[in-house]
Amino acid sequence: MKIIGLTGGISSGKSTVSRMFIRRKIPVIDGDLLARQVVEPGRPAFKLIVKHFTPEILQEDGTLNREKLGNIIFSDEKQRKILNKCTHPFIRTEILKLLIWYWIKGERIIVLDAPLLIESGLNRYIRTVLVVYCPERLQLTRLVERDKISESAARQRISSQMPLKEKVKHANYVIDNSADIKTTEEQVDKIVAKINPSMWSYLLWWLGPPSLVIAGILAIAT
Repeated sequence: MKIIGLTGGISSGKSTVSRMFIRRKIPVIDGDLLARQVVEPGRPAFKLIVKHFTPEILQEDGTLNREKLGNIIFSDEKQRKILNKCTHPFIRTEILKLLIWYWIKGERIIVLDAPLLIESGLNRYIRTVLVVYCPERLQLTRLVERDKISESAARQRISSQMPLKEKVKHANYVIDNSADIKTTEEQVDKIVAKINPSMWSYLLWWLGPPSLVIAGILAIAT
């Protein structure tokens, strides 16, 4: 089983590329989805978040007020790191469970879609890293239009992440998502053709689980 790390920046088009892999019948572990699931009411990460940020970040129905929490963490790096400590160990545990499940199923390629793949250090345990890139000005424009926020608020959110130019330095492949969808699709097809493991490589991976990746995730999670 070959694990591909997919990452990018806010509004760079990572989710668009992720859906392209799904349409090509390649399973995707969605880090954003797992991040939402681990903070559902009653779960351990949820309790840690409420303990630190107080019940003031909850909505009337008892769920997290994501907008209020977002305003806190995007403007304060210290608070953002605390939130990550509350959630990341639980997200990694869910990733580990899914990796084992897909290995048992005999999948040849798995895409791990993780916004903080590089920042969290998970890229050290994955041989192939894909970064979805677009120029910062285009990233800013897309974010303003998508979230209906001011340009200053969008800049704040973008600056809270590692710059895309820095992420590209860690990439084995870069998908330039600054043009049209067709151009992005063509890049994805070329990359899939290159990363698709041979039958011998696939058998070697299946006969022995990707222990390095699993051990790495466990080491970071503890």
